[in-house]
Amino acid sequence: MELGKRELGRTGLRVSRLGFGAATLGNVYGTVKEEDGISSVHEAFRCGINFFDTSPYYGNAMGEQVLGKALTSLNVPREDFVVSSKCGRYSDGFDFTAERVVRSVDESLQRLNLTYIDIMLCHDIEFASLDQALILPKLVISETIPALLKLKENGKIHFIGISGLPLKIFHTVLDRVPPGTLDVVLSYCHYNLVNCLLGESLPYLLSKGVGVINASPMCMGLLTEKGPPIWHPGQVELKSASASAAAHCKERGKNISKLALQYALMNPDISSTLSGLSTVQEVRENIEAAIEVEKGKSLDLGLLQEVDSILSPVKNVPWLSGRDENN
Repeated sequence: MELGKRELGRTGLRVSRLGFGAATLGNVYGTVKEEDGISSVHEAFRCGINFFDTSPYYGNAMGEQVLGKALTSLNVPREDFVVSSKCGRYSDGFDFTAERVVRSVDESLQRLNLTYIDIMLCHDIEFASLDQALILPKLVISETIPALLKLKENGKIHFIGISGLPLKIFHTVLDRVPPGTLDVVLSYCHYNLVNCLLGESLPYLLSKGVGVINASPMCMGLLTEKGPPIWHPGQVELKSASASAAAHCKERGKNISKLALQYALMNPDISSTLSGLSTVQEVRENIEAAIEVEKGKSLDLGLLQEVDSILSPVKNVPWLSGRDENN
């Protein structure tokens, strides 16, 4: 059975229900050999994944470079895959100015070896400078988005979006730009077993006509047997409860990562869920889990309830990210 695809808002793009999160190719979650990363992209595409997400922030642009090599060596028509990258956040800090955005897009095009990027996202806009009177990301609305609209006009990018952790930022920006200005939002760590608050915002986001991408169904490593990387910003209580839930699943002969991924994939209003992949084996395991959902296989509701009980003290309590007024 082929991995299903969904419409991405009003863009006309059809993206795979499971997307390839390429932060892994920038060694964000541990060292990945370039050849392994390229092989994982090739296997993902062979198995039906057509959507790949990256950023110059991942590994000081290494993520884009490796993804670019992988996509180039696929030797397939450009329209056969969809790429999203980002601007505004870099290894040396944040810069949402128009000048930097224009330069950033050109740099990403070069690293990815593409003539256009399907989706360009403003990266983690909760860190942008604010207009205190209006409580909105001033630079993003006054400079970043207008610069991206010009790049859209000249064909370097096809669609525009915003990304970040606090759900508040999506409402703030979408309420203050003309309808149709933004095409996509990318939310992360807000639709998974430990935090499903994105679900409450979905009716609003869909009413705005934007496609919704859900990233990190394993909550940046929390919902894995290995556990999160040392830099994970989550609260101690959140990490402890997640570890207990992972251990419980293992005792039951189940892998919490598979449960978490399938839970995220069940929501029909989310166009694509991005999973960080770094090996051929991980790709195959994720594809297998996704296809089970496609076939209508039900989740283990008993296990789901047990995990929910373990996580309930910390559920829907996100960590802070960016400026205080954006949280």
